[in-house]
Amino acid sequence: MKVAYLGPEGTFSEEAAIQYFNEDEVEYFMYDTIPDVIEAVGEYRVDKAIVPLENTIEGTINMTIDSLISFDKLLIEGEYTLPVSLHLLANKDTYLSEIKEVWSISPILTQCRKYIKKRSVKSLQYDSSASAATTLKNSERTDVAAIGSRSLANILSLNIIDWNIQDNLDNETRFIIISNNIITEIDSMKTMFVITPGKDQSGVLSSILNVFTALAINLSWIESRPTARKLGVYRFFLEANSNCSTMTIERAVTILETLGHEVRIIGRYNAFESKSMKSHDI
Repeated sequence: MKVAYLGPEGTFSEEAAIQYFNEDEVEYFMYDTIPDVIEAVGEYRVDKAIVPLENTIEGTINMTIDSLISFDKLLIEGEYTLPVSLHLLANKDTYLSEIKEVWSISPILTQCRKYIKKRSVKSLQYDSSASAATTLKNSERTDVAAIGSRSLANILSLNIIDWNIQDNLDNETRFIIISNNIITEIDSMKTMFVITPGKDQSGVLSSILNVFTALAINLSWIESRPTARKLGVYRFFLEANSNCSTMTIERAVTILETLGHEVRIIGRYNAFESKSMKSHDI
């Protein structure tokens, strides 16, 4: 089985991939950006991929859901939650007081916003925490640090000069596993809807939510994204928890389509957690 994730070596995506796909016959493929990872599945270059969907501090990873719906057959087949501890990584002979700039991927910089502001340092975005740390290592600079994991520091032989700098010590990232597989019709699974309103009208979201309320479907996650058709026109991502039966989901789709909305089910899946969920350092 071929599995794609956001590289290079040392990213949290790699950590999640290795933990989730704990199998002997897995061939891993690293890509530079989240859209590239998703595209690899959509174009059948790999069988599955694991990408971050949501973080405790930052919220939804928009580039993930935007890329996900760009392919008609992509489906979410699983969910995996990983605890995230972030540290300040630096070259040898670097002192914390001398740091003027920090580098990492945008979601990680967001997760450390308070720390960055408190230290009054600049931030620079990279495609991944690993690419930021690798660039730092090669530069040999002592006035810059990267933000990443302890495993990344070990891989690149970087020093950790400040520990657990994320804004929330209970920081976690929720990953989704995607593939082109047909959804297995099993009850007691989470369900992800993508609903594009048939027309722009007052109270459209309220009318959609009323359908779920009437069918006693509990929604645990709602996100809106622009349709790119017209400013102010959105599609909605809604995640129902595991209390939904297949029959109830089908009834919801029928009613929503009758109301003129475009409905796509992009996943029915189970959720799993890392065995190290009690740990703040991975």
